[in-house]
Amino acid sequence: MPTLEVSIVSHGAAHLLRRCLVSLEEHPPSREMRVTVVDSGSPDETPDMVEREFPDVRLIRRGNIGFSAANNLALAESEAPAVLLLNPDTELSAGALDTTLSRLESDRSIGMVGCRLVTETGELDHAGKRSFPTPLGALGHFTGIGRLAGAPRALSQYRATELGEYEPGEVDAVNGAFMLVRREALRSVGLLDEGYWLYMEDLDWCRRFWRAGWKVFYEPGATALHIKGGSSPKRRRLRQEVAFHRGMGRFYRRFDAPDSPALLNLAVYLGIALKLTIGLVITGVRGR
Repeated sequence: MPTLEVSIVSHGAAHLLRRCLVSLEEHPPSREMRVTVVDSGSPDETPDMVEREFPDVRLIRRGNIGFSAANNLALAESEAPAVLLLNPDTELSAGALDTTLSRLESDRSIGMVGCRLVTETGELDHAGKRSFPTPLGALGHFTGIGRLAGAPRALSQYRATELGEYEPGEVDAVNGAFMLVRREALRSVGLLDEGYWLYMEDLDWCRRFWRAGWKVFYEPGATALHIKGGSSPKRRRLRQEVAFHRGMGRFYRRFDAPDSPALLNLAVYLGIALKLTIGLVITGVRGR
């Protein structure tokens, strides 16, 4: 049985998946590893490329069942002590797997570890370490005010600004592009919520890890390139736009709405609906 199971969900973008799989070959961990690619209805020759060029990779072919459901196929079948959810638009750096595995093994209360994600320009991908969004924090993030240098803490809190880029520590959430999970924690928390087709499932999972008593940890000693929008459209199409906002509503309804005043809940749902409406209008204009 491998020590590490790597699960990658693909949906097109064969050239990025190839680079991701090559990085795994070039920078393997010092323990035994098995890589599984779950192809979720790629419209191109992505699964054929995997089968042809990476014969040691386990390939599962499915329709476009979504990120959660596709990952769950690999998660449910594996008994490896550690499982890594890895996006196909990532490339690992040397030592990234051993560094994050060592962090996971350093404290039995850590259930999940994320690494430092960087963009193609070398800048920090702030989604690699996050706080669970408050209504005000979400407003600051989506309007862009919370992303400005010197923004008030209440508006910038989603980016977990209290923890530095190179400072290891506990965070509310890491990004679904790189989520290293302890098998024992996975058994107690459960699989990804398949009610999320795409987007927000990683925040949901991190929230459930914390609720079950497992820590989520940011480890900047390991770095991975994250080509933002590589595995999903940089400009969301209709289905992605609806899924994103539906996920926002599902996350808020599940975790925050039960303890919030009815008036605040109404404001949040109206805000999500307004943002979706604007997004659909923009999507429609771009589609012309």
